[in-house]
Amino acid sequence: MIEILDTTLRDGEQTNGVSFSVHEKRSIARLLINELNVDRIEIASARVSDGEFEAVRGISEWAAQKGCLDRLEVLGFVDNGVSLQWIRDAGCRVVNMLCKGSLKHVTGQLKKTPEQHIRDITGQVRLAREMDIDVNIYLEDWSGGMQDSPDYVFQLVDSLKSLPVRRFMLPDTLGILNPEKIYRYCRDMVERYPELHFDIHAHNDYGLAVANVYAAVRAGIKGVHVTVNGLGERAGNASLSSVVSVIHDQLQEKTNIRENKINHVSKSVEMYSGIRIAPNQPVIGENVFTQCAGVHADGDSKNNLYCNALIPERFGRTREYALGKTSGNANIRKNLEALGIELDEESMRKVTQRVIELGDKKEIVTQEDLPYIISDVLRYDMHENKIRILNYSLSLAQGLKPVATLKIEIDGTAYENTSTGDGQYDAFVRALRKIYKTLDRPFPMLTNYAVSIPPGGRTDAFVQTIITWRHEGVEFKTRGLDADQIEAAIKATVKMLNKIEN
Repeated sequence: MIEILDTTLRDGEQTNGVSFSVHEKRSIARLLINELNVDRIEIASARVSDGEFEAVRGISEWAAQKGCLDRLEVLGFVDNGVSLQWIRDAGCRVVNMLCKGSLKHVTGQLKKTPEQHIRDITGQVRLAREMDIDVNIYLEDWSGGMQDSPDYVFQLVDSLKSLPVRRFMLPDTLGILNPEKIYRYCRDMVERYPELHFDIHAHNDYGLAVANVYAAVRAGIKGVHVTVNGLGERAGNASLSSVVSVIHDQLQEKTNIRENKINHVSKSVEMYSGIRIAPNQPVIGENVFTQCAGVHADGDSKNNLYCNALIPERFGRTREYALGKTSGNANIRKNLEALGIELDEESMRKVTQRVIELGDKKEIVTQEDLPYIISDVLRYDMHENKIRILNYSLSLAQGLKPVATLKIEIDGTAYENTSTGDGQYDAFVRALRKIYKTLDRPFPMLTNYAVSIPPGGRTDAFVQTIITWRHEGVEFKTRGLDADQIEAAIKATVKMLNKIEN
């Protein structure tokens, strides 16, 4: 069983621009423990601020009531007991004590010898136990220490291993290691100290955090540090969602994490942090369970040929099939199945052609757009038109009336005219009326104009324009669908002309 520590509320809050309120910290802590079932959560750094103190106290009171106070941890420092007093007053009972894991940090930052630093740590650990506070130790810059001063690292652990320290935490503080080095260094620690519990704390500066966690667990490390959505200083930490998936699938190890809650917690932290999840971020990104290519949807219909172990339902999600210029019949059928719609082959051909045409204008055609497209296509066959728009130009300038120039084909003959109007569509209709007047053809009266978009209110949604006309005492409606409202209205108008013509 691999133990998971989530440090979203401590290291994750060191993300540039992220500062959780007291209420948000409490909410995230509850999500991590109640929903995700994270083994341990690092909720703060000691001595940061009064607000941090109130947050830790509030979370500790809640955890004490729920019987999980031992799952809360606070980063503390070797500071003659000041951090320990802060942690105890806030109601927490576990300190993650920050010590120096490399000789450079001891001599360059603390200006001390290894022996002096070890003496200080020893005194702090004993004081913590006297205060009934459990101790884990962070070996800050352990990765640098293993590269530049491994003898110091071993000297430090040799001196501390007999103390009441529950875990030794091995941070790649600057994100400098790769999987080969992580495996070698972690193996050195595990083989030298088989009786100790080690955690790995990976940073993502080279994009290797998850891979480094994989290597560390292979080497025998039993604890892993993560953050929700990969939040953290600089390039962030190892992402909880990816790490858990890798541990379960690639390493065949177990954790206590409830996978089906990952997506909900990720979205909640996205909202609280203000840091958007990248659409292509594994497991939690918006696009990662969306098939775009038609051949993939076809394969999924034939014994799930394009599916892997990352089944979206594991993470509280569903697979989607994108609609656009790369769509085929299979993508569209998958979406129609979800909507409970059946179409014959000829209708499918027409709908597919229309989806591809619209996909050239818009990055994504959503499932919500599909009923609009079907209605648009099946009510009106573009290939039967006797009247076609060949070209049109619309102009809009501040202080000037909109102008429309159009070229239209009627029974194989082209006609052109220009007009101004109170709006671009009005200018278009006026130019069209001029053409019809010169041909002595009747032109219907527009009696109602309505615009609607699919649910969701997106600014890039398709626009359906429904225009009601009156012609020779008969009232009827035509619809136009496009990413642009004016073009949708123009399409509805051309449908009207052909309806009269036919």
